[in-house]
Amino acid sequence: MTSLLDTPPTIYWEALHDKFYRKEEIYTMEWEDINLSRYRIAGAPYGGPIAMIRDDTKILTLGNDETKSIMYFYTSAGKLIHQFQWNHGKIIGMQWTDTENFVTVLSDGTVCIFDIHGELSQFSLGREAKDNGVIDCIIWGSGLVVMTRNYRLIAVNNLDEPRPKVLADAHLTEKPHSWIVLPPQFTLSRSLEVFLAVGNTILVVDMSEVQDQLLTHGPFKKMCVSMDGKLLGLFTDKGELWVISTDFQKNLSQYNTGSTVAPDQMVWCSGDTVILYWTGYILMVGPFGDCIKYDYESPVYLIPEIDGVRIITNKTCEFLQKVPETSESIFRIGSTEPGAILFDAYEQFVNKNPKADENIRMIKYELEDAVDTCIQAAGNEINIKNQKALLKAASFGKCFIEFYNSEKFVKMCQIIRVLNAIRFYEIGIPLTYAQYCRLTPEVLIDRLTNRYYHLLAIRICNYLDMNTERVVVHWACAKIKTFTDDEEILSKLIIDKLTSTNEGKPSLCYTEIAKEAYRSGMPKLATKLLDFESQAANQVPLLISMQEDELSLKKAIESGDTDLIYLVILHLHRKLPIAEFFKIINEKPLACNLLEVYCKEQNLGLLKDFYYQADYKSETAAILTNESYAESDVNSRIEKLKTALKYYSEDKDKSFEVKSTDEHIRLLQIQEQLENKTNQVFLELSLSETIFKCLIIGQTEQATKLRSEFGIPNKRFWWIKLKALVKKKDWEGLEKFSKQKSPIGYIPFIEECLKANAPQEASKYVEKCDADQRPELWKRIRREQ
Repeated sequence: MTSLLDTPPTIYWEALHDKFYRKEEIYTMEWEDINLSRYRIAGAPYGGPIAMIRDDTKILTLGNDETKSIMYFYTSAGKLIHQFQWNHGKIIGMQWTDTENFVTVLSDGTVCIFDIHGELSQFSLGREAKDNGVIDCIIWGSGLVVMTRNYRLIAVNNLDEPRPKVLADAHLTEKPHSWIVLPPQFTLSRSLEVFLAVGNTILVVDMSEVQDQLLTHGPFKKMCVSMDGKLLGLFTDKGELWVISTDFQKNLSQYNTGSTVAPDQMVWCSGDTVILYWTGYILMVGPFGDCIKYDYESPVYLIPEIDGVRIITNKTCEFLQKVPETSESIFRIGSTEPGAILFDAYEQFVNKNPKADENIRMIKYELEDAVDTCIQAAGNEINIKNQKALLKAASFGKCFIEFYNSEKFVKMCQIIRVLNAIRFYEIGIPLTYAQYCRLTPEVLIDRLTNRYYHLLAIRICNYLDMNTERVVVHWACAKIKTFTDDEEILSKLIIDKLTSTNEGKPSLCYTEIAKEAYRSGMPKLATKLLDFESQAANQVPLLISMQEDELSLKKAIESGDTDLIYLVILHLHRKLPIAEFFKIINEKPLACNLLEVYCKEQNLGLLKDFYYQADYKSETAAILTNESYAESDVNSRIEKLKTALKYYSEDKDKSFEVKSTDEHIRLLQIQEQLENKTNQVFLELSLSETIFKCLIIGQTEQATKLRSEFGIPNKRFWWIKLKALVKKKDWEGLEKFSKQKSPIGYIPFIEECLKANAPQEASKYVEKCDADQRPELWKRIRREQ
């Protein structure tokens, strides 16, 4: 009889109360002659890299060739990713972030952050840390907390935007027995909490206060928080493992380990069990007082995951986890679950045993659940042969379901194929299905590109129908950073690859690649790349920073975006000598127009300079005319107007402006004379207002002179004089004035008198009006009396 599996999966299972756990070897490590006991180690979750540096507290054996401190980054398969000599100071703590950046905290309060290829950025934790020094630290997915020599706690919640903050003072006089951090996402207050094991109790410290939990089971030599932040594992000095809730309200279990020596490591395996490591063995303790012991001859390092624990030894990488329910229901000895019966039916079918039909009939009403169970179990398996067997069993079961939706089956096949590709030892990312779902495909693609697995990342993107833009951009930037040949060769290579990859996809952001080319000292390549950029808003600012002044203006104008054009114009104005600035602007009519609009609102001086250099006579004159109104001194105003008149005179099409400006100058001169003569204010008055005022103050001769000099029409002058006489209440003068032949008639006389509340005076002019108008006029006068 042919078996679908090489070995029964259950041979790797261990029972812990009513649950099963399995430990599988994923890789034989590729590194050679590594003894983990000589190194400080930090492992990233989600199948991430392992950082190692020689532990300077350990004594080196004579002849050891590694006398210099070197930081190594390895994959989970032991393949070297990067290494560099460590010369940054004494390391207090080190760990990986959620984004696979490697964080180290130094004794002087400096925080160094490296990407996976060793590129460094750093910041300081401030004066408190620098003055007192750092003696311990804890780093979690997105932040860190350090303890200074005076036992104060300093926290950074976001390493992307570090803002060190000192937590409440716990008034410690010595270092706590142990301490742990509960990240903000797991606390009710959504603020960071630090648990300090002091005496027999635990102090909870946050930004504003310190709370004593009044425990009596301590001292606690080791603490660990579950991956979901709900449970807290405590190891006491009596060798007991005590599990409570992180709100300290529930006592869940107690177990005596038999060792009063604190374990080297203590981590959670998912949210079910606590794993403790002492030299020589691992102890896994369940919630009901059961335990499983695994013996190890070599040193071990534990990396907790959301669904298990990665175990790194000198020779292997293993994964310890609770057996998923779907796998347990199928492979458990004697299982009668639908999934197990379907798997057995398929095995009978392969062996041409008619019992296969009998099994299918047995679960015909539960067949869909059985198929789903096999699909899910296939995703949870690391062994490829087991995956294939389960998927074939699911496919076999689908044949007996008339309207089964195969979307889940197809999607799981895709995911398994992706997971198998990244688990391959040359890639070395042993991601499980649960971790993949939590991490998301987008983050996985980012991690592959960061490790320079661009081809695999693009193939996965195409396979999962995802956008490849980020991968292509990263590939091009990485190629620019590492290329050592001629720039022209690189330019052709990148542009050919980008254009072929991006065919029919104009959304590719060439700007990021061009930035990297410019930073790497390749301005020609950067300029070529920007020609392919479809978004002018990305293109133009980079051209400005690259000192490509004319090209940036050209691209901004081509975009038709006035904001971008203004951005370039203002940049050029700040940067260039005025003559060179105008030379560039004059060649672009749209830029000239926008500069005029801007300057009229914001900078008349610049506009005047622009008109002057461009020999725009009338435009310059218009600005001078406007400027003259701002002059409080009449002589300065006249001088500006005379200059404007000169410019207007040079343009034969501006005869009206010439005449108006000349008259304005003469009016100002007359007004100045009147002010000197009468000690009255005439400036800022129009010609009509000037005549009106002359009549009011008795300068009739001057008013007549103005009428004559400026050619005031007869009707207009009569109106001005009529209003002036009424304003003065010079009724005698008004009556005398009315004896002349009026070009405006006599109704205005009546109306102005009525406005001045003088109906008696108004009645004098009714008889001078037409006979048909008089009755209505008399009515109006009587109403006013």
